[in-house]
Amino acid sequence: MRLTKWIKIQLSIFATVAVVAGFVMLFGYIKVPAMLGIGHYTVTMQLTRAGGLYDTANVTYRGTEVGRVTAIRLTPGGVEADLSLRSDIRIPSDLQAEVHSTSAIGEQYVALLPRNGDAPPLKNGDVIALADTSVPPDIGELLDATDRGLQAIPGEDLKTVIDESYTAVGGLGPDISRLVDGSTRLAIDADAHIGPIVDLIDKSGPVLDSQADSADDIHAWAANVAGLTRQVKDNDTAVAGIIQDGAQVADEARQLIDRLQPSLPVLMSNLAGIGRLAVTYNAGIEQLLVLIPMGVQVMAGGTVANRDTKHPGLVLSFNLNLNLPPPCTTGYLPAQQQRIPSMVDTPDRPADDLYCRIPQDSWMAVRGARNLPCMAKPGKRAPTAKMCKSDELYVPLNEGFNWKGDPNGTLSGQDIPQRPPAVPASATTASAEAMPPPIATAYYDPATGKYLGPDGRVHQQADLVAVAAETTWQSLLTTPYRR
Repeated sequence: MRLTKWIKIQLSIFATVAVVAGFVMLFGYIKVPAMLGIGHYTVTMQLTRAGGLYDTANVTYRGTEVGRVTAIRLTPGGVEADLSLRSDIRIPSDLQAEVHSTSAIGEQYVALLPRNGDAPPLKNGDVIALADTSVPPDIGELLDATDRGLQAIPGEDLKTVIDESYTAVGGLGPDISRLVDGSTRLAIDADAHIGPIVDLIDKSGPVLDSQADSADDIHAWAANVAGLTRQVKDNDTAVAGIIQDGAQVADEARQLIDRLQPSLPVLMSNLAGIGRLAVTYNAGIEQLLVLIPMGVQVMAGGTVANRDTKHPGLVLSFNLNLNLPPPCTTGYLPAQQQRIPSMVDTPDRPADDLYCRIPQDSWMAVRGARNLPCMAKPGKRAPTAKMCKSDELYVPLNEGFNWKGDPNGTLSGQDIPQRPPAVPASATTASAEAMPPPIATAYYDPATGKYLGPDGRVHQQADLVAVAAETTWQSLLTTPYRR
């Protein structure tokens, strides 16, 4: 057989087309390199069961095909599937592998869903653990459950159920689609924040219990709100008047504030100081508000005995306990520096604090400054705010029973109160010459004529002794108290 030139050209073209088609079929459709493992790597996926997965099933990543299932085999713990994945696509190792169906009749595929895009990529020989995989429910079990559900519906009512279901959802396809899409996004977001959601569920018990415990209060609040709403409705005209005249009232208030503007900052500053003081002494103020009504009740109870009589009023007891307890003189100016009662000018205040400086548990002057409670430090008592705020503890000058001698005598090394330094003589000479000499007074004992002078010494004057008289019950009442 003799081949012409034209036949040879046709045969060459046919051979070329056949070779090209063969290469396309081998590398494009059959994908021989992938079958031989070229450009691919293998990853093993562990499953509880096959779930309808088969060899050559597709493997997708973010909805794009990236490989195929090359083998499925049984293991003692379940099923293992080998996935042949493309090497040119980087797939994070922190992922969830799920088996899905493209339709109700099968066509399963593997979907790789990444959890962390920054995780190291998968590599040849990696294993996707059983905890990171899932399979769809068996279609047979789903059909059996559907059949059992249908059997639970009486046969004569099944048509009614179908008709009513059509009436309920008929024409709502787009809305149901949006509902499903929204539910899916909600489920995805819930899965991303599963930790806080679990904490919310676990910790919701005390909140719900508190609501149940306060049910009566909630009902009372609702009733009060209903009553308030009813009153607003009944006084609709007055409420409308407030709304109508509210702008004018606000303008008047603004003008009032403008007139008070020069003194208002000072007032607010003072109120702020009082507010801070009230916060500090909150416990004391609360106790005072509790005790005042009780004190008023006690005072009112003192008038019960004389009520509805000719002489109504408070019942008083004149049982005199003279010098019980004795007066406290410790902690004050020495006798040499004390002013006589005839002086009526206003001297400078001593730099030291003057108060009864005896032990805090002494029976004398129990309400003295030494026993003032420190509100910022419960349990501590101190005479000054400075001592309250510091860690300094109160130290008495003495026991307070030095009825003679220096009342401020102490072994604790503390400074005793002193009067301010006197004004220079040059500045007070003229005023001193114009003022009459002061008249000193002192209490004396009529029985002995002794008295304590301004110099701190005990003097005795014989002409002050009272003439002895007959002892009567009246004289007993006027007999001076002696220690």
